[in-house]
Amino acid sequence: MGRGLICLEMAGPLMAQKKYLIAKLTSCLREDKIQLWKPPYTNEKKEAGEEMKELVEKYSSKLNINKNDTENMLEEIRCKAIERGTGNENFKVTGIARLDIYLPRRKSRKIPLETSLFITGKELRSQIAQEYALQENAVKIIINKKQLDLGKTLEDQGVTHNAKVMVLQLEQSDEETKRKVQEEELQCKKEKEINDKMQRTKKGLEILAEREEYLDPDSVPYLDIANQTGRSIQIPPQAKKALVLAMGYHEKGRALMKKKEYEVALPYLLDADKHFCECSTELLNTVDNYAVLQLDIVWCYFRLEQLDCLDDAEKKLSTAQRCFQRCYGENHERLIDIKGSYGREKVLFLRLYLLQGIGHYHSGREKEAAEYIQKASSLYGELSIDPDKVDRLSLLGFSEQEARLALRACHGNVEHAANLITNRREEKAQIRREERAKRRRRLEDINTLKSMGYSQRAAQIALQKTRGNLDQAFKFILDNPELLLEDDDDDSVAMDQFQVSQESIEQLTYMGFSRESAEQALKVFKGNIHLASQTLAHYGGVLPPSLLLSSEGSSPSEESTSSKDLLTESAGSSSSPTDEDMETDAVNEILEDIPEHEEDYLDLTLEEEEQIIHEYLSYIQVPQH
Repeated sequence: MGRGLICLEMAGPLMAQKKYLIAKLTSCLREDKIQLWKPPYTNEKKEAGEEMKELVEKYSSKLNINKNDTENMLEEIRCKAIERGTGNENFKVTGIARLDIYLPRRKSRKIPLETSLFITGKELRSQIAQEYALQENAVKIIINKKQLDLGKTLEDQGVTHNAKVMVLQLEQSDEETKRKVQEEELQCKKEKEINDKMQRTKKGLEILAEREEYLDPDSVPYLDIANQTGRSIQIPPQAKKALVLAMGYHEKGRALMKKKEYEVALPYLLDADKHFCECSTELLNTVDNYAVLQLDIVWCYFRLEQLDCLDDAEKKLSTAQRCFQRCYGENHERLIDIKGSYGREKVLFLRLYLLQGIGHYHSGREKEAAEYIQKASSLYGELSIDPDKVDRLSLLGFSEQEARLALRACHGNVEHAANLITNRREEKAQIRREERAKRRRRLEDINTLKSMGYSQRAAQIALQKTRGNLDQAFKFILDNPELLLEDDDDDSVAMDQFQVSQESIEQLTYMGFSRESAEQALKVFKGNIHLASQTLAHYGGVLPPSLLLSSEGSSPSEESTSSKDLLTESAGSSSSPTDEDMETDAVNEILEDIPEHEEDYLDLTLEEEEQIIHEYLSYIQVPQH
């Protein structure tokens, strides 16, 4: 029986096979130290030399590829090499850079573009839109995993010669019959909506990231960072802000990925990646969020058919794998210890192995591709859920999401899954009660300090710095005079202009303080006898130097700035009801995208994965299980 030859006569899915074969040919050329752009393979006129025919015969036989396809692919490799070499020479002489433009999926191809690096991002976007008949306002550009800033030059943004430029087009309407003006108006409106939404997302996340845990849990939304059991994790304020922003952008991106809106999701995921990089390595090693994000970014590029634009896809997947090992344990022992099983997390490894296999295949490494894709296929068989079992659990009052997650954790046993869901619901309810009680106690402590005359802001800072110890918080405020200047009232009266009543001065002198000190203290605290007496008593009858300076003409706002160094000023304050409404809307928009179930990221239906596994198994020609 003769050997079958691989033929490439179809478009669509076979593009992946073509990339694989070009990678194999490129590897063979590298091994044989053949440079196609030089003689004898390229003559003076830059045409293919006669020796190319020998290469076609050699590699067609070696790789078992149709001769015609081998010739076409070798010619494609040769032309690209010449093009790149010419571009390099041209850049050295003229400074005109060559960029590889990766157009949207519907135009699935890579095209070179020559341009100066001193133009702005807006000018590049306009150039690409005009060159390739795209709607300019609906185009987003990603270079080096960052969204291009329209106001800065390419050079200022680190864009270099031979950079890969990924073009995303935000689809607007399927009605091709609309007049161009109407289409542009719609595109403009859509672009504005998306930009406004991103700005609202940023605003909402910043508000939530900076809100204190001492706010009323019943009336003010507040984001907390919890571990895998659902209990709060204590994190320094600055680190917490970066982590909340990163996780918030990630959740927004994931919500869009669920709707298959990968073009809109990717910028959010890249923003999340940027904020995660601001977190400490120690922190990233304790949570699996960063690993999941790396998977989501690579998956997004893959579904956009733009993996070529992600130079470090392999690195991101390796980072995800190492992070999973650190968080879950080498053999998932930490997960088993915390959750009792690791069946739910297996979906992450399925996607990881699948993406690793695809990466190997696109790089021409068929053996490694087969190994990883078969591992993904094996996990798929293990994680597939019987719909009848989901229905049985739904009849018991459980959601489909709870049913899927529990069945995977319990290896398909319905009775065990039902018990797991019930127990988990009870655990979560108990944790919520404990956390709310904790926040209630914090709120009561704040009110206690407020009743003693201190501002809410000072109370919040002191309690955070003393880990909620009320006695220590009281002493902390007195030991940090700048906190005594915190005032909840928006009172613009300067200290030196405040009129102190004689009666108040006499009350303090009656307590044993000098008249001068009494008057100074009452001016600083604007007549608050309780604060004045406590401070004078704490500092031996005289005001500390920092408060004395304040009383001598400085405004409270100028002197109280040092308290902001103790804790970042709380977001959410606003100057008008309109601003408040906008902030509320921004926060609510964020909360809509945060899933109720803490394991939502593990709830993959695996429908996409199933299709892709079968597709790639057919490419590598191995038996399907």
